[in-house]
Amino acid sequence: VWAGTLEIWGLIPLPTLPRASVSPSGDGKNDTWIFALAVLLSSTLVYNSLGTINQQAMDQLHYVTELTERIKVKVAREGGRQEGEDSAEFVRFFPAFVWAVRDFTLQLELDGWEITEDEYLENALKLKPGSSQRAQLYNLPRECIRQFFPGRKCFVFVQPASRRDLARLEELQEAELEPEFREQVARFCHHVWETSKPKTIPGGHVVTGAMLGNLAVTYVDAIRSGAVPCMESAVLALAQIENSAAVGEAVAAYEEQLGLRVVLPTESVQELLELHAQCEREALRRFMARVFKDDDRRFQGELMHRLEEQKQELCHQNELASLDRCTAALLELWDELEDRICQGVYSVPRGYQRFLDDRQRVVERYWQVLGKGVKAEEVLQEFLQSKEAVAQSILQTDEALTEKEKEMAAERARAEAAEREQQVVQQKEAELQQKLEDQERSYQENLRQLETKLEDERKKLLEEQGKMLDQKLKEQEALLTEGFREEAGSLENQIRHLQQQNEEIQKPSWIQSALGVLMDVVPFVLPGFVGKATGVVTNFIRRLL
Repeated sequence: VWAGTLEIWGLIPLPTLPRASVSPSGDGKNDTWIFALAVLLSSTLVYNSLGTINQQAMDQLHYVTELTERIKVKVAREGGRQEGEDSAEFVRFFPAFVWAVRDFTLQLELDGWEITEDEYLENALKLKPGSSQRAQLYNLPRECIRQFFPGRKCFVFVQPASRRDLARLEELQEAELEPEFREQVARFCHHVWETSKPKTIPGGHVVTGAMLGNLAVTYVDAIRSGAVPCMESAVLALAQIENSAAVGEAVAAYEEQLGLRVVLPTESVQELLELHAQCEREALRRFMARVFKDDDRRFQGELMHRLEEQKQELCHQNELASLDRCTAALLELWDELEDRICQGVYSVPRGYQRFLDDRQRVVERYWQVLGKGVKAEEVLQEFLQSKEAVAQSILQTDEALTEKEKEMAAERARAEAAEREQQVVQQKEAELQQKLEDQERSYQENLRQLETKLEDERKKLLEEQGKMLDQKLKEQEALLTEGFREEAGSLENQIRHLQQQNEEIQKPSWIQSALGVLMDVVPFVLPGFVGKATGVVTNFIRRLL
């Protein structure tokens, strides 16, 4: 790395790219962009300078005065934005600021009183009264730091070693460094490690390593194209990637849970639907933990659709497994009866009644077979129907029966077959009703988990808003105390805007509208449930009031 250029340092080292290097030519414009990237990508920004915090150090931090030109928080919309909105939004997403002063030689005193490092920084950030150009130039970087980084911390470090040892600093063991320097470094590291929060994006969603990489690429691509990096655009682009992955992860979790819980065939459709519900609940939980900025519920709708398809395929596989099991059981049980038919056991007087008795024993033994599944009734009905021609043949050759008795026996056989068929129809109707009820349950579960997620997001957002509001009020009070009434007044719009946002977030409609959007995707994912969706959402929202 060449001297004269800014660099971005991370607590966790990033992979080194082959043949990558930093240009040896210090470029102020590039340094400004690097500073902007550091602000965009970090949760704690450490700025280090040499000696003391004086005007020269402030002048070297001119990058902070250009942040509004280098970073755009939101996409420009028709109608523009109210004054103060942009500044308030900047603070929401900017990192905590730590100023590290190296080779510090002064005494931490002010007017004869001992002060802390933080008080030293705050004193250095005090504004100079007056409206002259000189006063404005003096105040500008200080105003920007106070406005954009309300959470500030300062650490000072003495020289790490004696003048004689500085030339071989990299060769020194830690024990050879100045004790005071080691103590200062320990306090600094403890602060960074203990107070630095994970990088988050709107809604309090924690940025993973992969997400941070995608954000960096998006910002750098914007800079290379000559555009100003827009945080909202980058987050929306990232949301498309992450939310698509969230759907995939949720479906994989569903399939994993199926493998652990489900053994086909199940005894009933209801049992299968209950297992599906358990797997779906876990899949939704995984999805909700990862998804963000899915304002149109497109990705949640996609997940609902895919899980509904999974359920239908699961039901189909369950039926096939049951069909195979039942058919195999009947064929095995029928073998003995088939042998008796071939041997002419029933081709004797009274043979038909003997056949009916033996067939009934086959049916009774069939119902004793375990694990037949949902097709047990239907397979039996179809199997007996397929053997009805044999039964009628035995009936007609039974010489012990009169024609009238044969006719009555045939009529009873038709009635029994019709009754079995009606039972199959009723079972299918009941199963269809269970599946429709399961769609309602699924929709309710989606609403419930979405509501929980929205409540959590609202809580985090209100905490974030409250922290910002407290910082703004504190800064306003400090400006009034220092006698800068005009500057304090300029914060009023930002404070008012934050208060209005808090009021909107706390309204029931903030969650109700999001739940209502989910209803709009129902026709595309649960077409059989469209008629009930409105009533379900209405009842769900009424409960929230």
